[in-house]
Amino acid sequence: MSLWLIILGMVFVTYGVRLSAIALLGEASLPQSVNRALRFVPPAALSAIIFPMLFMPDGSLDVSTGNARLLAGIAAALVAWRSKSSLLAIAAGMVLLWGLQSVS
Repeated sequence: MSLWLIILGMVFVTYGVRLSAIALLGEASLPQSVNRALRFVPPAALSAIIFPMLFMPDGSLDVSTGNARLLAGIAAALVAWRSKSSLLAIAAGMVLLWGLQSVS
């Protein structure tokens, strides 16, 4: 029961933060500098989630060729860069990660 209360509380907090921004700004437009800066929020948040898993899989920095997650992440980034397809990049990274993990 407490898990559901926590989830419900998280929903209300998330919704409240988003609604407050919409209610306070309303029809107002943001300065151009803020609009330019906001474009970098999604890549920064995604990087903050992904990079620790790639570079520190066991809690300590590992940039060796034995780090399967890092190798799969590099391969996925290359596939994403060349193909411009997120789905293909995820699939390539996961297949390579599973392959590397099964070999080691």
